[in-house]
Amino acid sequence: MKRIFSKGGCLLLLITLLSVTIIWAQKSPKPITWKDVPAWKSLSGNGAVISPDGKWVAYGIVPVDGDGDLYLQKVGDTLLKKYPIGGTSFISMAFSEDGKWLAFKESSKSKDIKAGAKPGGRQVFDKLHVINLASDKKTEYEKVSSYTFNGKAASHLGMVLAKERAAGVAAAGATGPKGGDFLLLDLASGKSQNMGNISEFGFNKAGAWLAYTIDAANQAGNGVHLYNVAGKQTTIIESDKANYQSLGWEEEGNAFAVLKMVKDEKFKQEHGKVIGVKNLGVNPTIVVYDPKKDSTVFPKDKTISPNRSPIWTEDLTRILFGIHDLELTKKEPAKTDSPDTMSNKDSLQRIEMDKLAKIRADTSIKTVADLQKAIAKIDPKTPVAEKMDTVKPDMTIWHWQDKRLQARQQVQLTQDKNFTYLGMFDTRNQKFVQLNDSSVRSLSPMPKHQYALASDNSTYEWDSNLDGQNYQDVYLVDMNTGKKEKVFDKFYLPSFSSYPDPSPDGTRFAYGKDGHFYVYDIASKTHTNITASVPTSFVNTEDDHNVMKPLTNIIDWSSDSKFLIVRDLWDIWQIPVGGKDKAVNLTQNGRQSGIRYQMRFGLDPEEKGIDLSKPMYVRMYGEHTKKSGIGLLDATAKSGIKPGVQPLVWEDANINRLNKAKNADTYVFSKETFSQPTEYFATNNSRLINASQVTKNAPDAAKFAWSKGARLISYVSDKGDSLQGALFLPANYVQGNKYPTIIYYYEKLSQTLHNWSNPGFSGTGWNPALYTSNGYAVFIPDIVYKMDDPGMSAVWCVLPAVKEAIKTGVIDADKIGIHGHSWGGYQTAFLITQTNMFKAAAAGAPLTNMVSMYDLIYWNSGSGNMSIFEASQGRFKGAPWENWDSYLRNSPVYHVKQVNTPLLMLHNDKDGAVDFTQGIEYYNALRRLKKPVAMMQYKGENHGLAKLENRKDYAVRMMEFFDYYLKGAPAPDWWSDGVDAMKLSDHLDKRVY
Repeated sequence: MKRIFSKGGCLLLLITLLSVTIIWAQKSPKPITWKDVPAWKSLSGNGAVISPDGKWVAYGIVPVDGDGDLYLQKVGDTLLKKYPIGGTSFISMAFSEDGKWLAFKESSKSKDIKAGAKPGGRQVFDKLHVINLASDKKTEYEKVSSYTFNGKAASHLGMVLAKERAAGVAAAGATGPKGGDFLLLDLASGKSQNMGNISEFGFNKAGAWLAYTIDAANQAGNGVHLYNVAGKQTTIIESDKANYQSLGWEEEGNAFAVLKMVKDEKFKQEHGKVIGVKNLGVNPTIVVYDPKKDSTVFPKDKTISPNRSPIWTEDLTRILFGIHDLELTKKEPAKTDSPDTMSNKDSLQRIEMDKLAKIRADTSIKTVADLQKAIAKIDPKTPVAEKMDTVKPDMTIWHWQDKRLQARQQVQLTQDKNFTYLGMFDTRNQKFVQLNDSSVRSLSPMPKHQYALASDNSTYEWDSNLDGQNYQDVYLVDMNTGKKEKVFDKFYLPSFSSYPDPSPDGTRFAYGKDGHFYVYDIASKTHTNITASVPTSFVNTEDDHNVMKPLTNIIDWSSDSKFLIVRDLWDIWQIPVGGKDKAVNLTQNGRQSGIRYQMRFGLDPEEKGIDLSKPMYVRMYGEHTKKSGIGLLDATAKSGIKPGVQPLVWEDANINRLNKAKNADTYVFSKETFSQPTEYFATNNSRLINASQVTKNAPDAAKFAWSKGARLISYVSDKGDSLQGALFLPANYVQGNKYPTIIYYYEKLSQTLHNWSNPGFSGTGWNPALYTSNGYAVFIPDIVYKMDDPGMSAVWCVLPAVKEAIKTGVIDADKIGIHGHSWGGYQTAFLITQTNMFKAAAAGAPLTNMVSMYDLIYWNSGSGNMSIFEASQGRFKGAPWENWDSYLRNSPVYHVKQVNTPLLMLHNDKDGAVDFTQGIEYYNALRRLKKPVAMMQYKGENHGLAKLENRKDYAVRMMEFFDYYLKGAPAPDWWSDGVDAMKLSDHLDKRVY
C-alpha cells in the first residue's frame, strides 16, 4: 500500500486530533459534582430589584460559599456594571425614589466573616457604596450599619456608623449608650453632616423631615429632635435624662411618636411616657401623655411598654401604644456581721452546723411541717423562711389543666414577658382608654382606626391544643371608647381564610362560615351571606386534612369597599357586598380550561384594596399541563365590559414574580425551567410584549450538564384518584436507554415540573439538579390522602405512579431508590415496609411510630403532636386509643420485619419537629433484625442541617449510598464497615469536600 503520510505528517495529524479532543473536552459540559458546588454562583435572595424610574435593574450573583458581586443592568441597553459585595447571600441595596442613586452594602470577605464569628474573632464591618447612576461616580463610607434615602424628596441619605466594641467583648453582650455617629449626606453636593449619639432615626414619607433620638453616655443630652432637611434647622422636641426609643412615623408622614422611658428603682420596668408630634414646622404641636399624672384612669399596676412602638391614628387625633404590668424590685436584705455577737463568720458557721446536727438527729421529723417546727424551736427569733435553704430548684411543673403545655409556655416565655395590651390617648379630650385586657389579649386595629377586631381563645385553647380544632370568640372594639361587643361566640376557623378580613374603609369585615363568605356591616349590625347565590363553591375540597369546610382564599377587597375579590379552586370572582348586583366570574374559563387563577400580583405596595378601574394582573397555572403565566384582567363588571383574561405570558415554564417600577410603566417578571436557571425579563409594555432578559444568572451553567428535559406522568391511584408526577430526565439521556432513578415526594409536588433547582447544599441533602446532572432520572409523584391512612395513602399513590413512569422506558426498574425528609421521610420509612420495589432508601427525620409520636412534643414550638395528628398532617380521626388499628397499620415500626431495602437515615439529636427517639426506635428495630441500616446523627442540629460542613457531609454520603446500590460504585467504607467512635476523627480528616 502506498504511503499517504510522512512521519512528520502523521505527527501533525496526531497533534491536531489531540488538540481537537482537548478543546472538545474543555467545552463539553460535565456532570456537576459536590466539589463544584461551593463555587457555584447564582442570583441572591433579593432577585432583581427595579429602580422607581424603571431604568435600572440591580441583582446579586453570589456563590454557595465565598464572595459575590452586585450587577447593575440598564433596561433596554447593553450597559452592565459590576461591584464586589463580599461574603453575603442577601444584599442590602436601595434605589432613591427618583431613581438617580443606588446605595448598597459591601460586606467583609467571606473568610474574614468566618474568622470574626469565632470566639475572640476580629469584629467585621460593612462598607456603604453610593452611586450616582448618571455619572457613575461612586462614593464609599466605612463601617455603616444602617441607611435610608429621604423618601420622595430623594435629596439626602442618612446612615448610622457602626460602633466598635472593646476587644474580647461579644456583640450580644455590648452595653452602654446605643447612640452613635450619624451621617446626613446631601446627594447633590456630596457634603455630609455628622450628628453624634443618634440611636434611632427616620425620614417622613415626603422626605422633608428627619426625626431622631439621642442616646449618649450618662444620658447627657438625651432627647428627641426634629430636623428640617431643606432648611437645615433642628427643633429639640424634648431633652431629659431618659431613654428615648421606638420612634415611628405615621404612614403618610404627617406626624411621629416616640417613647420616653425613665428608670424607677422601685420597679423592674422603666416608667414610660408617650410623646407625639404633629403639625410639623417651626413650632410643631407636641403631645405628652404621662401615666403617672393620670392616676384616676391609667391602671396603677401597669406602665407604658417599650415593646410596642407608638403610632398615631390615621386622623391624627389619637396615639396608640403598648402597656404592660409593673413588677416591684425584690431587694435582698442587707447582711451585716455584728462584732458584739460574733467574733467572725467561722463562729457563725459552727453555730449553724450545731443547729443542723440537732435537726438531723431528730427522728420525729417526717414532713416539711415537722421540719419547720423543729427550726422554729431551735431559733425562734429568725423567720422560718430565712432558715430554710434559699437555693431554688431548677424544675418544671406539668399540670393536666394547663391550657398550653409547659414546653409551649417555655418557648413563648419571652413573648409572654414582652406581651403588651393596647392603650390609646385621645388628644382631643386628653383621655386615656385601655382597648383590651386579659380577657381579650389579641387585638388588631381596622383601617381608619375607628374599630378593632379582637379575639379570645382562652375558653377553647386547651381543647384546641389537643385536637387541633380552632375556635375563638370574636369581638368588635370601638377605638374611641374602648367598648367591646361580642360578634361571634365559638367562631370556627378551619383555615386562616375564614378569619375576619376588614374592608379598606373600616366599616365592614368579611369572614367565612359553613362553606360560605359573609360580610358584617358594623353600622347596621347585619350579617349577609354574599356567596349563597354564586354558582360555584368556595370550599377547598382539595384540602384533605381533618377540618370542616375549609375555604379558598380572599384575594382582597376592592378599594371602594363595595366588592370582595375571591377565588374558588379555579376562577376569580368579584362579589358585591351589598345591593342587587350579581357576582361576576372575572376569569371565566378557569374550570373549563383546567387553569387555576391562583393569585393577583400586587404591583403597588401602598395600595389599600384593589382599584377595579385599573388592570389586574393574575398568575395562571395549568393544573394538567403545568404551564404557567401571567394574565391581564383589563375590565370588570363595574365598567360594563365583558370580563375575561388576556394571557400575556403562557409557557411550558415557571413564570412568576411580576413587579412594576414605582414611578414608571416598566415591568419585570421571572422565568425558569428545570434545566434553565431563573432569569428576569423587563419590558416597558403593559401587555409584557418584547420583554428582554435583564439578568445573567448562573454564569458557570454552561460548564455543566443538566437534565435533558421533563415529562409529565399521569396515573390513577389505587383508590381511583387521577394524579400526576414530574419525571426529570438525566443529563446524558438517550432515547431507549434506561437509567437509575430516585423517587422523591412530599404530598403534592408535580407543580415543580418547571422549577429550577439551584445547585447547593440543602438542609436535607437533596438536590435534584445534582442527581440528574450525574446520570440519574428523578421522579416526583403526587400523593393525596385518605383519612386514617397517611402511610397507606403513600402506598396507594406512589407505587402505581412508579409503575406508570416505568412504562416510559426511562427508568431502570431494577435500580430505583427513594428519598424523603420529615413527612416525606415518614413515607419512605413506611413504603419500604410494604414493597420491595426499591433497591435503596434514604429517610430524613422520619416519623416511625405513630402511637408514640402522637404523645410526644414538637419541641420547636413546644406544642403537643396530638393536634398535628388529628387536624393537620397526620390526618387521623381521634387519638390512638380511639383508633388503634389505623395508628398501627400506618406505623413503619410495626411492620419492620417486612423491610428488605437498605436504609440510610438522617436524624439529629436536637430535632425539634420529629423527636430523635423516632429515629432511634426505627434504627434499633432494624438493627435487632440485622437489616442493613445506618443513621447519620449531626450533634446539635435541628430538623434540617444548618451548618455548612454538615450539609456538605450528608449530601455527599447520600449520593455515595445511592451510587453504590443503583450505579454499582464501590461501597463507601462508612456504609460497608461503619466507623468506630475512636476512629471518627481520622475518618472525617480523610473526607475532603
